[in-house]
Amino acid sequence: MVVLGRAALLSAIEARLSAGGGVALRGPEGIGRSALLDVVSATAAARGELVVRLRAVEAERLLPYAGIADLVAQLPGAAVAALPPAHRAALTGLRRGATPRAGAPALARRLVLPGLLAWCARTAPVLLVLDDVQWLDAASAGLIGFAMRRGPGPRIRVVAAQRHPGDAGPHRAARLCPAPVSDLLVPPLGTDDLTELLESRGLPCRTATRLHEASGGNPFLALELGAAVAPGPAWRPAPLPEPVRALLRRRLDAVPPAVKSTLLVAALATEPVRPTLVRAGYEDAVRDLRTAAAAGIVELDGETIRFTPPALATVLAEDAGAARRAGVHDALADAALDETVAVRHRALRSGRPDADVARDLVAAAERALARSAGRTAAELYLLAADRCPRSLAADRFGWLIAAAGTAATAGAPEIAGRAAEAVIAAVDAPARFRVRARVVLLDLAGQALADMGETFAAAVHEAGDDPALLAPVRLRQTWAAFLIGDVNAAVGHASASARAARTAGDSGTEAMALCALAQVQRLRGEETWRLTLQRALRLPAALLPGWLHMSPRYAAARFAMMDDRLDEARAELLMLLAVAEQDRTGEALVEVLRSLSEVATRAGRCRDALGYAHRAVAAAGRAGLSPGPTWYTAAVAELAGGSLAAASGYARRGVRASEQEGDALYLRRNLHALGQAELRAGDARAGVAALRRLRDLSDAGDPMIVRWQGDLAAGLATLGEHEEAAATLADARAAAVRLGAGPALDGYLDRAAAMVMSESGEPDSAVRLSESAAQRFEGLHQPLEQAHALLVQGGAERRRRRYAAARVAIGAALAIFLAAEAKPWTEQTERALARTEGTTAPPADLGLTFTEARIAGLVRDGASNREIAAQLFLSVKTVEATLTRVYRKLGVRSRTQLSQRLPAIRVFPDPETSISA
Repeated sequence: MVVLGRAALLSAIEARLSAGGGVALRGPEGIGRSALLDVVSATAAARGELVVRLRAVEAERLLPYAGIADLVAQLPGAAVAALPPAHRAALTGLRRGATPRAGAPALARRLVLPGLLAWCARTAPVLLVLDDVQWLDAASAGLIGFAMRRGPGPRIRVVAAQRHPGDAGPHRAARLCPAPVSDLLVPPLGTDDLTELLESRGLPCRTATRLHEASGGNPFLALELGAAVAPGPAWRPAPLPEPVRALLRRRLDAVPPAVKSTLLVAALATEPVRPTLVRAGYEDAVRDLRTAAAAGIVELDGETIRFTPPALATVLAEDAGAARRAGVHDALADAALDETVAVRHRALRSGRPDADVARDLVAAAERALARSAGRTAAELYLLAADRCPRSLAADRFGWLIAAAGTAATAGAPEIAGRAAEAVIAAVDAPARFRVRARVVLLDLAGQALADMGETFAAAVHEAGDDPALLAPVRLRQTWAAFLIGDVNAAVGHASASARAARTAGDSGTEAMALCALAQVQRLRGEETWRLTLQRALRLPAALLPGWLHMSPRYAAARFAMMDDRLDEARAELLMLLAVAEQDRTGEALVEVLRSLSEVATRAGRCRDALGYAHRAVAAAGRAGLSPGPTWYTAAVAELAGGSLAAASGYARRGVRASEQEGDALYLRRNLHALGQAELRAGDARAGVAALRRLRDLSDAGDPMIVRWQGDLAAGLATLGEHEEAAATLADARAAAVRLGAGPALDGYLDRAAAMVMSESGEPDSAVRLSESAAQRFEGLHQPLEQAHALLVQGGAERRRRRYAAARVAIGAALAIFLAAEAKPWTEQTERALARTEGTTAPPADLGLTFTEARIAGLVRDGASNREIAAQLFLSVKTVEATLTRVYRKLGVRSRTQLSQRLPAIRVFPDPETSISA
């Protein structure tokens, strides 16, 4: 039995139960407490333990001894027969629910459960599994608590779960457990685990990612919301199912009415912060918010208020009624310090058309747009269209298009989609508005443009011969063809878009079309991409925050990264990030973060790479974007500085997401990341399978873009497929020569050839090529690639039985990986060094890595930090930092204490064993 995302929590439960005592689990309704208890029960039963499970129900909450009766009914009859007569009589009484008289009968009833459990424990360990104890009747809770307080012994353990927050108090489950009690909170599921759960129910990755935020990580809410998702675009919100509404109402009913009134103000506020609530007249807001946070309804981050899940705010607002909402909006309008906020709340008091209100909203939207508050501007434009009277009908379509276009680039897909569909639904909408609305819907499709054939056809028909309308449509057709891998069609559409935009005087669209054309030309291996990019860079296009990722400057930065001009790429991307962050959401920000992560990975800044990648994943989730590209970036960052398991997980999900959306571009890239993860984890067959699939999806384009050829060749050599490996490298070298590729690609291919030769029994050539590759990467300031080449060189030296030279090369690689904080590479290199030296891993109970153990052993034997650095080919600073970690892990403060802690552990090589290894 597997419960997604709960492995660590289940391990903690098992560890605490194995030590005796009890575990109290707390969590909100729907979080998965019962599923955890299912696994714990099954595991204990498989070990031969007697598992006695009780699940209380609300209907029996007031029925005395109902819980005890159910519990005792599961115990062996022999245990009941072994009770003393007085205790059996007491048991009969409690089964009838009779209230005992004071004195001896009452005491006998209290002693029934301890006697039964003690008898059972003599034959097998006993595990009491108590679920939903917030509904356990008071009489049963009293008897169980009495039995547990008497110290039932190590063979009787309890795991009890309760809904919290709730009116039973936070410690009811703990009071039903024997000491020592571990109180554990069941947390929300993370994005990855919840996505996997929803995918298993048939939901696409993009929808699953969006539902994580909507559900707050609650599995029940996510599954119910997922079941309500109707076929249609990913941006369209699903209605709240009744079971979800009922659950959320129960959460809200757990707090007093005064607290709910305060929460309603927060739910309707433009920016829910504590000072706004106080200014609106809610003097007890601090106290009420503290109560709501304790009940798990909101999270407080400084002054900011966040509902968890966000749908709680929706239920609060809908249940309040129109009159009450109008009163709250009045109070919020009066409390507003910003006129834009005041205009919004005055408009929300009523849904009636009003020309003055509509004009005020448009003026407020323009002010918001001027200060780069795109999401706010989009909402105000849409609200103006909703309040538009018949007398302003001619302006309504313009406001809707402004709302749609602004929202599409500001990470507000629901607003964009609603506004665009309102235009298309209007039979009297002019063609210029209808085409622009369809373009917005195309942009909302993300990587799934291949599914938008009907929208493309309608847009082309409505655009007619108007170049101003046709240019943006042809540009989206370029992107669609590019994503599905039809590069010939992409060239045609990009050229047509650029011509139409030039005719219409639309330099922005022309620049984006030329950038797309340059990218396709490079993918096809055509040298003309450089001239095309220069044409785009010469155009007077504005640097718009929402379209940075399609601008010539961004394209130039990406090409600089592909050509290994990393400092140039990083400097330009950091400047673009400052512009993209003005909106804080949207695809432009995500793409700049992704590129910064990839540049940081190549430059050996692993911590930066992980930080940028995870920011990109989070921003893409908030904006409702396709997850395939950001999962690829996260996989690459994890391969460098995180973990191989995480990298494999991101890459697998990226493959599925790209398949679902018909995105051939990121399908190939995610397959590359997956192949690398599998190869480095030791599964050569799985890695080669992924890379062969990538090869079959690729053409003979520029090998600098997705550098998979060397990885495939190395994997093939590992499997003994030497001829195919050599052919793969030969094809890649031919493409490199044709395109005049730089030294980086030569280094990649030399390193791969060294691995192939090493596996083919030519270690001398392997050493020469890997050494050359390391020097190339050192000159390019790519430390991870340099260290990888040194690691290959060390392996080849070991095959030549030149162990000292192997240790030098691998030690140099280790020093580089440590300095770059390349965790998975460090672990792989430590294992290689251990094999070379004939040493074994340090004892697991020490919790030390191989390098930490080696340094500890040298300290124990009297070596100074400088001597250790010289022997292990590390910097003194690295030795000092590693030694600090060793002290912390072992709980020592000095070299003397460290020497006493490591008296009999050999953690550095013995010359004899090294030679024979």
